[in-house]
Amino acid sequence: MRLAVIPARGGSKRIPRKNIKTFCGKPMIVWSIEAALASGCFDAVIVSTDDAEIAEVARHYGADVPFMRPAELSDDYAGTVPVIRHATEWFIANGQAPEQVCCIYATAPFVTGEDIRGGLDALSNNDCDYAFSVTSYAFPIQRAIRITPADRVEMFNPEHFNTRSQDLEEAYHDAGQFYWGRASAWLEGKILFGTYAVPVKLPRHRVQDIDTLEDWVRAEWLFKAIQAQVEQ
Repeated sequence: MRLAVIPARGGSKRIPRKNIKTFCGKPMIVWSIEAALASGCFDAVIVSTDDAEIAEVARHYGADVPFMRPAELSDDYAGTVPVIRHATEWFIANGQAPEQVCCIYATAPFVTGEDIRGGLDALSNNDCDYAFSVTSYAFPIQRAIRITPADRVEMFNPEHFNTRSQDLEEAYHDAGQFYWGRASAWLEGKILFGTYAVPVKLPRHRVQDIDTLEDWVRAEWLFKAIQAQVEQ
């Protein structure tokens, strides 16, 4: 069995009701639900939530909500791994033991069914526990600067002041879209970032964290631009 779990708690602080706020014509979470369904990868696509309104939206757009997430996994400190472990354990307890489980974030409107399938291939074809989406930093992290308490600047790595950008190792970060994992890894609580994970590389123009209203506006601009290109 392959299971998709979309975590979507109701208590977003910086963007209230973020998971079901309208994004480019649809509740935000719907883009993730539709990508999961379109991928053709899953025996079940579920939303793990503590919120009745989110559950109603999820069911309306084709996802299942077989349980309501407990309060202890729904506060500001609830981590991804415990939430996915909880869902996996629920299915095992109810006679459906998944072998592969994919966490898809509810605020990932750029995720596609093709990317999700690519993640499954990466997990299946490698000796690994996780496969998740990453993208490259647009600027060399070795030349990053900090602003000091005295409102001055200093480099994190001053030894690279004169190093050419093309001579520095490329760095990547979590794209915040999907995380395929073997059920055993989720159940053991293995952290996602380690040598037992493989990357699924995405282009930078299809990656955008959405944590603030500024992020939201930028994401809508990017999304509309991509949609316009597709429709040409």
